[in-house]
Order: sequence, then structure tokens, then C-alpha cells
Amino acid sequence: MPDEVRAPEPMVIDDSDRYSRLRLISWWDQEKLKKAKVFVVGAGALGNEVLKNLALLGVGQVYVIDLDHIEDSNLTRSVLFRARDRGKSKALAAAEALRDINPDTNVTPIHGNVITDIGLGLFRDVDVVIGCLDNREARLWVNRCCWKVGRPWVDGGIQEISGVLKVFQPPDGACYECAMTENDYRLINLRYSCPLLKREDLLAGKVPTAPTIASMIGGLQTQEALKLIHGMQVNSGEALIFNGVANTFYNTKFQHKADCLSHDTYPEVVELSLSHEATAAELFAQAKKHLDGELSLHLDRDLVVSVHCTECDHSRPIMRAQQGVGMKEARCEKCSGLAKPRLEHEVGQSGPLAIQSLKSLGVPAYDIVRVTDGEREECFLLGGDRK
Repeated sequence: MPDEVRAPEPMVIDDSDRYSRLRLISWWDQEKLKKAKVFVVGAGALGNEVLKNLALLGVGQVYVIDLDHIEDSNLTRSVLFRARDRGKSKALAAAEALRDINPDTNVTPIHGNVITDIGLGLFRDVDVVIGCLDNREARLWVNRCCWKVGRPWVDGGIQEISGVLKVFQPPDGACYECAMTENDYRLINLRYSCPLLKREDLLAGKVPTAPTIASMIGGLQTQEALKLIHGMQVNSGEALIFNGVANTFYNTKFQHKADCLSHDTYPEVVELSLSHEATAAELFAQAKKHLDGELSLHLDRDLVVSVHCTECDHSRPIMRAQQGVGMKEARCEKCSGLAKPRLEHEVGQSGPLAIQSLKSLGVPAYDIVRVTDGEREECFLLGGDRK
């Protein structure tokens, strides 16, 4: 007799499992989402939508950074913020809301600037970065960081009721900088046309947007991140553009530029037990195990060592990354004239800055630093900052 044909087992939906409806999707792997780490850069209107979606999906670890505080104008476009949150850090308030939405999602908020306050170690540790930014400079920085450590990132932008979505996957294909125009570079360079960067300019860009488009583009960004986490194919190196007035979508593919400055991927990283509280000299001592000769530390962020007033010949120490120095600090304390900064982008083993801590040299916690001996280069992870 032929073997008895068994009837397929009935599908059982466990309503006590908050992810039961998601598990019905054929390719869905909730364990992958539970183990996933996502870094969200920006907690404004777009960031709110992305963060909300990540929590609903049960992503295990979410990091979020923003340098701004909540204003009344944010309350019309940001689903996670309430009137009682006025004046709070956007990152911290968003994290509080996510913990209410889903306690399964661990949220680490960071109140700060992604350019000056985040080390490459965090970019290296996550599975995907989602950019919810409103300025080119920060996007360019995130792009270069992701390329250095080989992490995909999803960029989103909105204005009025239209928006754009871009996905980039290093080391192949086009990146954000490949698509930049001469005008993009000009607008970024305007920030450096004065002796020091106006940090206030980073906070001045007010882009008119509606909550509807934030929901749409934020949803698309999360969906692309979801596909990346599951190892699914995405359309990287191109933009999906939505015209909200005409209700039309279209794609445009970016051309890969072989000489693009962003296509700098770091070699294998050597982890050290040092933190960014260690001095450059201590770093050189550890690096000597891997390199020979006179060593130099190459700074990814130009360091403002001091400002000097040519009017009254007065100097004042600064010791901070250029992007974190405001125009007010360029004013001379004595005569109120405009002082000029002394910038350094390299610290020599025998130079006077070698006694300074890496932190005072503008190196953030858990960063990856580059040390050369004139012929070779090694990249070192400051593992002492991991916790």
C-alpha cells in the first residue's frame, strides 16, 4: 500500500506573540531583527518615523544621535514627541518614547554631533546606518564613515510634500559623494569660508515639511534597512524620488566615480585596550608593536589648536575639532577682533601635541585612528571605549 498522505499541519497564530503577524511573511526572520543593530542619525521628523518603525519591528539594538532640542514646531511633524517634551534633547525624548512602544528594543540615545562625537567603532559595529539629516555636510561625513568600515546606509530627504530615498552599499557601486555636484561642494565650503565653522549654521536650516511625507520616506527607509538586515537585494547607488504634488515616483541611477574621495575603505583593524582618554604618546607606544620609525597620527577632523589675533597679537588655546568650534570663539578676548585659527591635521611622535590626550586632539570615544610610519599605515580601534 502506498504511504498514507498526511494532511498539512494547520497554521497556528499565537496572538500572545507580538510578532505573530510579521512571522507570517514567508521570508521573515524575527531572530535576525532581534540581533540587529541599527544606527539612526537624526531624530527629527524623518528620524521619528524611522525610530518608531524600528521599535515596532522589534529591532534589538538602536542607537540614535541628534544635537538639537525639541521646539513647538517639531510637535506637528514628530510622532514621538509631546508638548511636555519641549526643551528636551530630541535623542533622549525619542528613546523614552521607544521604550514605551516596545521594551524588546534597547535604545541608546546620544545627544551630540555625528561629525565630532561618534567614533568609527560604532559605525563598524552596526548592521546598517539610517540617515535622517537635513544638511549635506553631515550626509557626506556619514557616507565617508560607512565606506571606511564597509557598512551600508540608507539616506532620506524631505521637503514640503516630496521626498527622496537613497541606498548605498560599500565597497562597490556609487556612493553619496559620487552623486554630489559642484554646487553641493560649494554650499558645504561656504561653511568654511570664514576662519571657523559657524556651528550655529548647522541649526539654522529650517526645511518646510509636512508629517505625511516624513511618514512615507521614513517608512521606505525602514523597509530598505529591513531588506538589508535580511540579506535581500536592494537598489543601491540610486535614488527613488517621489513628487508629492503629481504623485509620481521615478528612479535615477548614480554614476560610480573611480576617483571619489569617499571610496577609502580601511584595512583590517587592530583593536587596542586604550581609550580616547589615553595620550597620543601612549598610542604611539602601542603602535610601535606594528610599525617602525617615526610615527604620525592622522586626524580625520582638523584640530583647532588655538586662535591668534593679528590686531593685538593675543593667542588663546582651543584644542577642539574644527567642526565643533563656533564663530564666537574666533573673537579676540582683548580687542574683539577676528582671530585666525591654527589648524593641525597630523600629530607627530616627537611633536608637542604627543603629550595631549586623544580626546583633546578631537578624537571621539571608540574611534578608529590611523597611524603611519612614513611607509605603512595601520588602523587601530580604541577598544577601551567599547562600554
